[in-house]
Amino acid sequence: MDISDVRGYALSSPIDPHQDRLFFGGTRRLLKRDVVLIVVETRDGEQGYATAGASSSAMREYFEGESQGTFADIVEGSVADAIEGETVEQPAEIHDLIDSVDLPERIQTEAASALDVALFDLRGKEVGAPIYELLGEEYDTTPTVEIPLYASAGMYMQPDGYVEQAERIEDLGFMGYKYRPGIGPDGDRETVERLVESTDEMEIMLDVHTWWKLGESYGRDTVRALVEHAADHGAYWVEEPVEPSDRAGYVELAETGAPLAGGESEASSAGLVELARTGALDYLQGDVRHHNGYTGCLTAIEYCTNREIAFVPHNFGTWLGLIANAHLVAGAPEVRLLEYPVFERDPVLDGTPDPGMYPFDLAFDILDGQPAVENGQLTVPDGPGLGIDVDLGVIEDYPFIEGPWTEFHYDDR
Repeated sequence: MDISDVRGYALSSPIDPHQDRLFFGGTRRLLKRDVVLIVVETRDGEQGYATAGASSSAMREYFEGESQGTFADIVEGSVADAIEGETVEQPAEIHDLIDSVDLPERIQTEAASALDVALFDLRGKEVGAPIYELLGEEYDTTPTVEIPLYASAGMYMQPDGYVEQAERIEDLGFMGYKYRPGIGPDGDRETVERLVESTDEMEIMLDVHTWWKLGESYGRDTVRALVEHAADHGAYWVEEPVEPSDRAGYVELAETGAPLAGGESEASSAGLVELARTGALDYLQGDVRHHNGYTGCLTAIEYCTNREIAFVPHNFGTWLGLIANAHLVAGAPEVRLLEYPVFERDPVLDGTPDPGMYPFDLAFDILDGQPAVENGQLTVPDGPGLGIDVDLGVIEDYPFIEGPWTEFHYDDR
């Protein structure tokens, strides 16, 4: 693969009007969602695609004080300078080229992640095979292209709102419903109980997402009690119940026997493995967009293989990111489940009431076409590379808007 051009486009999908969500201790304002689209072109005119930018889950809207717009500039600047004109035989070689660039660690990892995905897309197109077949050949696995999905939705609602949304999602066939609590200890307990009562076979996951510590509103003892309460009611997992860097906190909560998930906020694939080594997690959540691409995530998957910890990719963005992570699930060993973020007006989830969290139209418009999702299951595209077509019209349709994508306003106490 002779690389001739590397481009980064910062894009914004406005949430208009802005949405305010009440949580215990304040209000969260949702303003927009940002995406950085990466396009890598070879001398023969083939293009590889990826999305990049800060993980919204970790709320890192800024890298070292700079915006995603700046990140796109870096991709087109020093990153492109290091890569354009180079010949790359295998996608993993891109990491050494990016490591040669003097960048802050997180920006370097984000750039390596995006370029790794784009190079895998190009490699698949070069040999005429989907990415999952490339991964299957490397790891001697038989790809599984029918992937069960759990729905990722539910953000700061009263218990009735969570219940209504969960019932709709179960009707759509998803194996699980993941929601974001944080409305207060009593409300969080009631929500778990109501969800268990109102659903049949669908699993319930709590994406605590460290919200229980926002503004120090919940104390450590309360967090532990809530984790135990969720486990007692059969929660499939409790995700990020402590600050991402609090390894001791994870270990302490694991002693309760509650199934714990985490990893999406780790700064690198090495951090994923370090977190897994604590033995506190049942589910490790890496992401090809943020953890050194397929190359880095496969390192973490190798660690999980034949251990009592399952790798379940984090995926909370566009359909392009969905398909990128889907190829990982399809081709890697012992990975069987994928997160499907549910946004408003999702074209593949017809019907009422709308189960989406908030509008994110760019999530859908970035693809020319739509993923094959039916009855809570995704069929991974079998075309070369990612097997999808990107609609480059989004570059004009979704101009970047400076500023944070979300704001938190805390009550005076």
